Amino acid sequence: MAMTGVLRPGHAQLRVLDMEESVKFYTEVMGLVETGRDSQGRVYFKTRQERDHNSIILRETDRAGLDFFGFKVLDKATLDDFEQKLQAYGVKTERMPAGDLLETGERVRFVLPTGHTIELYAEKTDVGNGMGYYDPDVDVIDGPGIRPVRMDHALIYGGDIDGNLKLFTEVLGFSLVERVKLEDGETDLATWITCSAKAHDLAMVRHPEDGKLHHVSFLMESWEQVLRAADIMSRHRVSIDIGPTRHGITQGTTIYFFDPSGNRLETFCGGYQHYPDMHPITWSWEEVGRGVFYHNRQLNDAFLSVVS
Repeated sequence: MAMTGVLRPGHAQLRVLDMEESVKFYTEVMGLVETGRDSQGRVYFKTRQERDHNSIILRETDRAGLDFFGFKVLDKATLDDFEQKLQAYGVKTERMPAGDLLETGERVRFVLPTGHTIELYAEKTDVGNGMGYYDPDVDVIDGPGIRPVRMDHALIYGGDIDGNLKLFTEVLGFSLVERVKLEDGETDLATWITCSAKAHDLAMVRHPEDGKLHHVSFLMESWEQVLRAADIMSRHRVSIDIGPTRHGITQGTTIYFFDPSGNRLETFCGGYQHYPDMHPITWSWEEVGRGVFYHNRQLNDAFLSVVS
């Protein structure tokens, strides 16, 4: 599929309670690479294979959670076009200046019906992934920690996920991949959407509180690397929520765990390829346990209710 609009998830700014403790966790346990610090005290990271300057930004405050989630678009003309389409749709936008985030160009910021702040941007400095663009070597996992491939997706919680879905599909060109229905068989409990050929780039769950984060996910290369991540988490006494296990929805393998501030993260592998001509998959309320946790086929109350 020709990717000519929104390309992929690009960055997430997370709120953390103790920056020193958090930097240690994201470098030594997660295995991310610190790429900079700014005058606001924010700390920037990328994964080993990402070429852009940053994908995870940490900001110290007194409450954990997600400040904003950003998607990279093809170019500046595409950014301008999306801004016009959002405004025509009735969405208020704000231009964030180049350099407000380190090594990042102008961003178009707007708020979803669920209260989450989303950004679009076209430019971020390419710092490379250590393998080069000419006669490169293959990537070898030789550094500390889990060392994921990339920041992959997020799951957000809020009330009007129907409004979110309409905005993402009608304005930004996302495709609906999977959905879970409530007991009435009509209302969506959750939806999974993509701007690429992945099984999902963003997921949304209906929740009484707006603006909540369930998790930010990091891609691993294999099931074996997911299991390796579990070993590293256990060695560092990381709080593991669920897994290792498999989803029925998206068919990916997974571990859910928490950073020291209580932000839930995921190491994720697998999932099928989705294209716009494919029909969305629907899960009934009766089978939602199997959809979320395919092996034990039961929902975990804490997994559904604990958010930041």
